[in-house]
Amino acid sequence: MLSYILRRFAYGALVVLGVLVFLFFLFFAVATPDDIARRSVGEKATPAVIEQWKINHGYDRPLFPGPGHYKDNLFVRHMTSMLTFDLGRSDADGVPIKQRIAEGAGPSLALSVPLFFLELFVSVVVSLFVAFFRETYFDRIVLVFSVFSMSVSILLYIIGGQFLFGTVLRWFPLSGFDSSPSLLFRFLALPVLVGVFASVGSSIRFYRTVFLEEVHKDYVRTARAKGASELRIMLKHVLPNAMIPILTNVVMAIPFLFTGSLLLEAGFGIPGLGALTVEAINANDFSTLRAMVFIGSLLFVLGQVLTDIAYTIVDPRVTLE
Repeated sequence: MLSYILRRFAYGALVVLGVLVFLFFLFFAVATPDDIARRSVGEKATPAVIEQWKINHGYDRPLFPGPGHYKDNLFVRHMTSMLTFDLGRSDADGVPIKQRIAEGAGPSLALSVPLFFLELFVSVVVSLFVAFFRETYFDRIVLVFSVFSMSVSILLYIIGGQFLFGTVLRWFPLSGFDSSPSLLFRFLALPVLVGVFASVGSSIRFYRTVFLEEVHKDYVRTARAKGASELRIMLKHVLPNAMIPILTNVVMAIPFLFTGSLLLEAGFGIPGLGALTVEAINANDFSTLRAMVFIGSLLFVLGQVLTDIAYTIVDPRVTLE
């Protein structure tokens, strides 16, 4: 297993290096340092102002290694700074990006962790019930709800939730965040409910398909022939044997809990990493965007390795070689 994990990390390292090279060409070759500076200081800025901005942010160096600047160039600085986690400072206000990430990680996790577990619990339980009552009106009603949930934009859920529960019923604040234990629930309850309602539809359809595939297999028919009840079959046989596709969907999502939800955080004013990314896009803060994409690629590689390891835990037949 150790050799397999090391190989997967080696492949993951190649993926991360490829992402970094792509980011460099995207942010420095396609969008040149002059373009970045002009978007930050304004299209009508004088060449002297643009050049000074480039000097202040370290964008005045050559793009690629060459005679006399094999180390002092943007490509080498970009690769070494990302790989050593020297994320630099924001192009917008000069604040260290590590500080911004440290400040936003807590609010993002406070929102994404309960949202993740609640959505997982609701979707698995409802999917089991749907598979249990398959080909009934309950099954069809849940499928209609799932398709409806998937078809509506999350922006509409955010606006509708704020209007109904914030403006009309006044149960929760419209937006904002407070980390104190007495107020944290009030600020997070509405975003979590909206996030669950917006995402549970696709999960229910996926898990329902997985459970229905297991229901028609030979071992289920054998369990029925031995007199096992339908409830016992669903809980003791179908659910454990459906864990591999469920884990594929679940474990891959765990590392990305750190990065938060872009639209939920922006819509409800939660100062997490998702909102940080949206702010960086609006402010043309390319250094912060590069850092967030780099972190996302690392989390993706980690999620793949964790998924493979999880397979061996839930199914002894799976071996990593």
